[in-house]
Amino acid sequence: MILREDKNDVAVLTLAHGKVHALDLDLLRALEERLGEVEGSAARAVVLTGSGSVFSAGVNLVRLLEGGAAYLRDFLPALTTSMSRLFFFPKPVVAAVNGHAIAGGCVLACACDHRVMTRGPATIGVTELLVGVPFPAIALEVMRFALPPQHFQEALYTGRTWGVEEALRRGLVDEVAEAPALLERACAVAGALGALPPATFRLTKAHIRQPARERWESSRARIDAAVGEIWAGAPAREAMSAYVRRTLRK
Repeated sequence: MILREDKNDVAVLTLAHGKVHALDLDLLRALEERLGEVEGSAARAVVLTGSGSVFSAGVNLVRLLEGGAAYLRDFLPALTTSMSRLFFFPKPVVAAVNGHAIAGGCVLACACDHRVMTRGPATIGVTELLVGVPFPAIALEVMRFALPPQHFQEALYTGRTWGVEEALRRGLVDEVAEAPALLERACAVAGALGALPPATFRLTKAHIRQPARERWESSRARIDAAVGEIWAGAPAREAMSAYVRRTLRK
């Protein structure tokens, strides 16, 4: 589900869950578990990527609709736990965006310290409002942190996805690499960050993300309660069903 391969001091974690690595309970829990393993290991940095030609297509809406209220009650906390674990992870994390990174998949990439995206037809962006659901508090803070202020509101409100060159201009990714060199480049960046004194890097990263952490911790209970109500409501479920029919032909 999440494969691990160590390249020198870098732990490469590869999403391998279905065709598009859609986020469901199983994948979210596996990500949290893998990050825990890496944190306690000798690896000094992480590269997060996807298998095949997709990084992640975001939340598995089909599973969410089929699972109903009981599944949603478990899913949203697991989403928050795994994303916060990635965003505040004490070691360097580099995203090797090997293909489409949509909605929650884009948030996963943006939770990393550096994003390298493959050149080609892949797109990246946050489509949550088009699906009909609001962002959990941690996802919104990740995007606020990652995006330049002048592009933050547009990205969320429009739900647009962008190709690699436009994503680079808008700050969704930090650099572009040809597909054959993507993983090598991501590992090189991760290795360079991992070579920094660990305690110094850990404290610096914590300080950089501290304003986001404080906003998240002060508002998460209130916001996520409202998020849960909307996600569970009939209008959102109808909107999700319509989105699935449009995009997945189901």
